[in-house]
Amino acid sequence: MIKTLKDLDLKDKKVLVRVDFNTPLSDGKVADDSRIRAALPTIKYLIKHNATIILMSHLGRPKGQVKDDYRLEPVAVHLSKLLGKDIRYIQSDGPISPKQIEFANSAPKGSITLLENTRFDAGEKKNDPEMAKILASYADVFVNDAFGTAHRAHASTEGVAHLLPSAAGLLLEKEIEILSKLIQNPEKPFKVIIGGAKVSDKIGVIAKLLPIADEILIGGAMAYSFFKAAGGQVGNSLVEDDKLDLANELIKKASEQNTKIILPIDSACATEIKSDVEVKIYPSEQIPDGWMGLDIGPEAIKTFKNSLKDAKTILWNGPMGVSEVAPFDKGTKAVAETVSELDGFTVIGGGDSVAAINKLGFADKIDHVSTGGGASLELLEGKTLPGVKALEF
Repeated sequence: MIKTLKDLDLKDKKVLVRVDFNTPLSDGKVADDSRIRAALPTIKYLIKHNATIILMSHLGRPKGQVKDDYRLEPVAVHLSKLLGKDIRYIQSDGPISPKQIEFANSAPKGSITLLENTRFDAGEKKNDPEMAKILASYADVFVNDAFGTAHRAHASTEGVAHLLPSAAGLLLEKEIEILSKLIQNPEKPFKVIIGGAKVSDKIGVIAKLLPIADEILIGGAMAYSFFKAAGGQVGNSLVEDDKLDLANELIKKASEQNTKIILPIDSACATEIKSDVEVKIYPSEQIPDGWMGLDIGPEAIKTFKNSLKDAKTILWNGPMGVSEVAPFDKGTKAVAETVSELDGFTVIGGGDSVAAINKLGFADKIDHVSTGGGASLELLEGKTLPGVKALEF
């Protein structure tokens, strides 16, 4: 069990909140605010309880250095517009720099302050006790609402949680509840769509879901490792040769547990990855040399759509092809459209599949769009997330 907001005395307290504002920026502005919006329920809950709020987040990978391109100022401006409230922010050399410490400690009662990028300080990723101690000094209680970083034992996620009365925010609580239900008691039929480039990235999830799911649909480049493992010809398609035995093992386990693994019948293939290249459709296990599978083909799309029709629970994680380059985005678009139209309970598990859903405007038709790519995968694998474990009681 983890503590939640309801377990904390928040009234008139200073509350340090770890959020996930790791959002894409374009021309100095927030390009996609879905992660910021996901944190609003917790922030508004704290506002109702007259809390003085200190927010902290990382942005990008500045590698422990102060870099202007990774400052959180655009996020502060955007958050202010969403809340209709002033957000205190000051450019500094990091969340525990002298300038930042003075600014955080001078926060007026009931105000909202956003600290500078936590990853400007090398102590963040090292889970440095001294950094955690300074962060904890800003507040009376700590709330972790950053599911996207809950799988990391960092100073702002795990370290600080041991130094203050701590609890999960509304988003983190919701993510854990929904994703845990998928591996404990999903409504059947339960269909899983797995995509992406590497089998190795999704082995744990596939293995965990084999005894639970009714069908697992596999797309993306990872499918070609399965085809090659079975003796198929996959041309120049991306394959993990050191994972072929594992692919065969997963197929064998699926058969033993009466879980159907569905691979793409055909593939959209090209000789290189670019938008104006010649595209040919080949059976996925008969791709000639020099050609590579870059998306699921038209027959595979039909098969996948037909398979999903009767699903009562759907989990989708990973694109069906090189979805960032047209025309190899057709499979991902088709799956996104299909999932958005289904009556069953639908969950998108982070990463590129979330980007596709947002880009196509289908996010509001999905029951739960996870804010954590790596975190959602690890939770679905049954792994313990350090940022969550620190909140247990």
